[in-house]
Amino acid sequence: MEIRLQKLLANAGVASRRKAEALITAGRVTVNGIIRTELGTKASPNDEIAVDGKGIGGKPKQNLYVMLHKPEGVVTTVTDPFDRPTVMEFLTEILEEKHTRLFPVGRLDYDTSGLLLLTNDGDWTNILTHPRHKVSKTYIAIVQGTPSPQALDTFRNGVEIDGKPTAHCAIEIISQGSQSKVRITIKEGRNRQVRKMCEAINHPVITLKRVAVGRLQLGDLPRGKWRYLTKGEVEQCIQS
Repeated sequence: MEIRLQKLLANAGVASRRKAEALITAGRVTVNGIIRTELGTKASPNDEIAVDGKGIGGKPKQNLYVMLHKPEGVVTTVTDPFDRPTVMEFLTEILEEKHTRLFPVGRLDYDTSGLLLLTNDGDWTNILTHPRHKVSKTYIAIVQGTPSPQALDTFRNGVEIDGKPTAHCAIEIISQGSQSKVRITIKEGRNRQVRKMCEAINHPVITLKRVAVGRLQLGDLPRGKWRYLTKGEVEQCIQS
């Protein structure tokens, strides 16, 4: 049975479907030795498919879903040109055992800790990261000072960062003082968004930790440790 080439690449754990489409249009994918750049191209798992000349194998791999408690000082990439530690270094055991590749679902900043999901399921990644699905992300932040009610309302209603307003979101104060703890929930995934939003209301972030994606909670998973998601959790984290 033939299926679209980008779906086959995603099923094989090469990349998310959107990134697979970019690989195809860039001329980096061959089917039976022929470069295919059309997104409508279909292929069979029995075809010889390669990316940059390296065969991927057409047989879909077992889908894996992993939660990692990412520490600060680690980059959310598979490799890093500056030789900084990456999140993949915490997953050596599973990568060797399963003989597969995993990819981060979205990003967490170098200096942000907390819940990071990794998978080889491109479709699931697309659901969690595509803006139209509006999957919520919840953070606990320590910020300088105590935001006033007016500042909190401004934050909730949207502030301008990088020349574009943010969507409505939630913020509440957990404890206050010269440094205050706040809970923030957003449904966007812009670069360093929470930090930039806090700066926009003049309460810069001191520390930031993601504690939930959708309805999936980080819980008491120790920093630097990972675990598999249950089948129920796989669905839970994409439910509003």
